[in-house]
Amino acid sequence: MAGTNDVRSIFIVGLRNAHAMENQALSIMQPQVKRIEHYPEVGQRLQEHVRETEAQQQRLETVLGQFDEGHSSLKDMALSMVGSMAALAHSAADDEILKNSFANFAFENFEIAAYKSLRTLAELGGFQSAIAVIEQNLAEEEAMARWLEEHLDSTTRRYASLSASGETAKI
Repeated sequence: MAGTNDVRSIFIVGLRNAHAMENQALSIMQPQVKRIEHYPEVGQRLQEHVRETEAQQQRLETVLGQFDEGHSSLKDMALSMVGSMAALAHSAADDEILKNSFANFAFENFEIAAYKSLRTLAELGGFQSAIAVIEQNLAEEEAMARWLEEHLDSTTRRYASLSASGETAKI
């Protein structure tokens, strides 16, 4: 097994990656929130998760600060741009709400995996003070993924209904 210093280095990189990942999540969700018209329950839940995500970033910054480290502005900027491009790409699709729903669900599961890995690293390094933060972020991501999964059927049905009636249904 790697030494504590090696685990610490890997953990710090993971925390910085998680912070940048949350930046990417914001750049994906915020444009969706601004554009949603026909799916108010989706818009409301996304807005709630935007607030959760902002709090997650603050918690990650606090943990990084406990290690006398900071987030990576370069990673934050790069992943924010990737998220913005993904949001822009979906906005051109007639079934934008469905593509966003699929992508959001996939991204939440990506975040869940990242936080589970971070929790393992915190355990390996004995970084007990970080575990509660990681578990709180993980629980919020799991709750969002569950919500998205539970609402995929109703979102798809609403999209199909609006499309069949000739109304704008994309978002």
